[in-house]
Order: sequence, then C-alpha cells, then structure tokens
Amino acid sequence: MYPRTGDTQTVYLKSVITRPTIEVGDFTIYNDFVNDPRDFEKNNVLYHYPINHDRLIIGKFCSIACGVKFIFNCANHTLKSLSTYTFPLFFEEWDLPKSEVSTAWDNKGDIIIGNDVWIGYDAVIMAGVKIGDGAIIGARAVVTKDVEPYSIVGGVPAKEIRKRFTPDIIEKLQNLQWWNWPENKIRDAISAIKCGDIDILEKL
Repeated sequence: MYPRTGDTQTVYLKSVITRPTIEVGDFTIYNDFVNDPRDFEKNNVLYHYPINHDRLIIGKFCSIACGVKFIFNCANHTLKSLSTYTFPLFFEEWDLPKSEVSTAWDNKGDIIIGNDVWIGYDAVIMAGVKIGDGAIIGARAVVTKDVEPYSIVGGVPAKEIRKRFTPDIIEKLQNLQWWNWPENKIRDAISAIKCGDIDILEKL
C-alpha cells in the first residue's frame, strides 16, 4: 500500500480502491497531507453515485497530488430544464416516477485519465473529461475539456500552456508505451527515462 517506508501520506492508489466503477493502473500514487489517503474514494471522488454507472479510469504510473477532486455527473444539474432545481431527485415530494431520477443531471460520461499523468495540487477534473498519456494538470486547474497527450494545462477553466515535447517525440512515446513493459524492462529503462533520452529508450 505504501511505496515508501515511513510515509503514510502516499499510497499506491490501486490498493485502496473498493468501488467496481473505479479502475486504477499499477504504480499510480496518491499523496494527501491533509486527510488519510486511504479515504480517496470518499474525499476525492465526488457525486459518484451507483445509479449513474459512470466510471473513473486512471492509468499506470500517474501521480495525483493532495486535494485533487473528480466531479461526476450527478453534480451536474441539467440545463435542459427551465429550472436548475433537481425535481426528479425528490420524486417522493413531487409525486414523480422514481425511474426518472437520472434526468436531474446531464450525463457527460466517464472520467478517463491516461498513463504517466501528473495532476497537481487541488486540481478539479469534471465529468466526461479524458486526459491523454503524459499530460500535466497544473495546481488548482479546473479541467472541463479533454487534454491531449503530453500537454501541460492550467487555469480556470484549464487551457493548454504548451506541449511537453516535440510532436515526433510524443509520437515515439505513444508508440513505445513504456508503462506497459514488464517491470524488469522498466527498471532497465529508468536511466533513459530520467535523462530524457528517447533514442536509448527505443533501443531497449
């Protein structure tokens, strides 16, 4: 559960997940210096109610900072109605059919986070957003739209600041998908990954 000896603020996120609608890849970490990181589902995955069947999917080798929030569809009061009041949720009070509860919100789909993504302190990821491999989400950014692979985004709402690498290196990294390599091969590749040598990585 804890990747570092004596550090109970950081967990391998996969080890603390219990909901079947949340999937987390190997070696993805979550750090929380305010709350117990084992309470990630309660404190960080919000409005994620079983009735909607939406999913949170997080890839391998991601780094998720303290306070990051994933806001799901049930938080989105529908804009199709003439009122923002969620009448269908209170079906008993208003004699409405229980089967129409999900019409209280607009369903934008799952939240999907790629591999090797770094999400900064207090960032908010909204329902339906897809974040590509290798992306970086700035501290306190509010991500309302998809983020392309290896992009750095920040702000409210989050906008692209720049790409991390040139298009040819991004293409090579996406083809290599080093995060899917066997663990012993990743160990051999760490030096090349750390020093940014794509040519050595391609030869492994």
